[in-house]
Amino acid sequence: MAQGSARPARKRPALKASKRNPRKHLDDAPAAAKASPSHRPAPDPRAPHHPNWPSIDRLLRATVAQSTLGMSPASAGLAALDWALHLGSSPGKQQELVTKAVTKSARLAAHAAQSMGGKKTEACIEPLPQDHRFDDPAWSKPPFDSLYQGFLLTQQWWHVATTGVRGVDRHHENVVSFMARQMLDMMSPSNNVLTNPVVLQKTIETGGQNLLQGAMNMADDLQRGLRGQGPAGAEAFLPGESVAVTPGEVIFRNRLIELIQYRPTTETVNAEPILIVPAWIMKYYILDLSPQNSLVKYLVDRGHTVFMISWKNPDAEDRDLGMDDYLKLGILDAIDAVRAVVPDRQINAVGYCLGGTLLSIAAAWLAREGDGPLNTVTLFAAQTDFTEAGELLLFVDESQLALLEDLMWDKGFLDTKQMAGAFQMLRSRDLVWSRAVQEYLMGERAPMNDLMAWNADATRMPYRMHSEYLRRLFLDNELFEGRFTALGVPVALTDIRAPIFAVATETDHVAPWRSVYKINLIADTDVTFVLTSGGHNAGIVSEPGHPHRRYRLAHRNATDKHVDPERWTEVTPTSEGSWWPAWVEWLDAHGGGQVPPPAMGAAGYPPLEPAPGTYVKQP
Repeated sequence: MAQGSARPARKRPALKASKRNPRKHLDDAPAAAKASPSHRPAPDPRAPHHPNWPSIDRLLRATVAQSTLGMSPASAGLAALDWALHLGSSPGKQQELVTKAVTKSARLAAHAAQSMGGKKTEACIEPLPQDHRFDDPAWSKPPFDSLYQGFLLTQQWWHVATTGVRGVDRHHENVVSFMARQMLDMMSPSNNVLTNPVVLQKTIETGGQNLLQGAMNMADDLQRGLRGQGPAGAEAFLPGESVAVTPGEVIFRNRLIELIQYRPTTETVNAEPILIVPAWIMKYYILDLSPQNSLVKYLVDRGHTVFMISWKNPDAEDRDLGMDDYLKLGILDAIDAVRAVVPDRQINAVGYCLGGTLLSIAAAWLAREGDGPLNTVTLFAAQTDFTEAGELLLFVDESQLALLEDLMWDKGFLDTKQMAGAFQMLRSRDLVWSRAVQEYLMGERAPMNDLMAWNADATRMPYRMHSEYLRRLFLDNELFEGRFTALGVPVALTDIRAPIFAVATETDHVAPWRSVYKINLIADTDVTFVLTSGGHNAGIVSEPGHPHRRYRLAHRNATDKHVDPERWTEVTPTSEGSWWPAWVEWLDAHGGGQVPPPAMGAAGYPPLEPAPGTYVKQP
């Protein structure tokens, strides 16, 4: 496996006129695929819009889902029953748990006795590296040291109890383990004034002023939630004012997207334009935050013509928009506009998260007739295989999806509160309980920054599209297994011939890096894979100069043998700093030289309004 700088771009034949126009492919699709959402063929009978489903059932389950944050009680109950029945018929496992409970209790009692007697002793158990609840030195003093170690030993015991029970379905095991972790995190001694030495000391020092300020913070958050406002401080980061300020023009708008073309800042630009497809679950400006960490500005200042899709925030009227609509009205319409502004050139397409998954579908669909309009394909934290999609799979089974579909059927979309609740549950220790301790017990507001404000600016998900996405990709994994159809024709990722640059992040809980790495298993083209430090968002927004950033990068030719991810990390050296310069170098190596900047807009695509446009400001 070769490593180092990017290889020169392969020579490709000139595009024929018929193959440069994505509309030509669309016009050749079966009539059913081109039909409007209201004239589509009958959907899968499992889907929520099937006319024979009793509406009363949907309404009942939608009401239940509202009170459970979209979590299915039936799914949780089945998982708990599966675990309990198998544990009940496993006397060996039970004996192991009894032995561990006695051993841990004895160790904790001995430690507590020595600690209370003034003897310095080693801790019974240390927190996991990512657990910072007990970092303060005050936790090392009695009796608080015994409190937190008793909690960690209990947490460890429950992990053993909920895993490794022979016969339990793997999905059920993960759900039970997750539920146990949620309940234990709720009961952590760090969450209580009387058992948290840091909070207790501050309460004594301030005469309880921290608790009064915390109550005021809680009341403010409740009022903001009722009024539909963002968190405190988010008003300082408004699109078009302090974030999303890179100059540009909206040159195209349809019912689903606005397309932004950014103004050049250099005398010449790379011949191939860049089209960025963000995830529709997020506002696009995560890639155009403040000027110092804007990926868009970074690209423009280095001589790239950049186009950005800005998705509409869907409402009840958009309930029947499906994945085909997001493909056609989103990526394919945007490609038409880009090629009108920059004719006779292929496009460097970039997709982030769900946008990257959709881009991979589009690239495979466009490649069915040979060289299409894409010069390269870049995927940021984007999965094409969903068998190892992390803890999001906890929310993906038939019972869970049916409940979620009923919740969306009631409104026509998935509300931002349900999505935010699900993501917060995945990291409740950091996003819920640690934040509550800091803001409500300590009375200290965490300073707001642009990334935090963007994260709170969530979007909705159309009822049909979200159901199709979860079922066809997460539940059935149709894309990776070669059973996915788009606009009436089958698509296969092996048809993609454009070089791929795939970026994964080390601590991603949305798109785990080993899952993203599987693009190497199915891509029949050259792949450059990057593993960078950080999480799903912070690892991508990783501008040069950002401290504590590192990455691994390696190239794989289409004819190279596969390397498993563990071996890949062993043989791939680590580079310090941001991966952005390496990506730009790769783009330049696959480019066609420098040309004068294109005009802003083109015939049929006139500038409509300045960036960031209208859609990004929709509540």
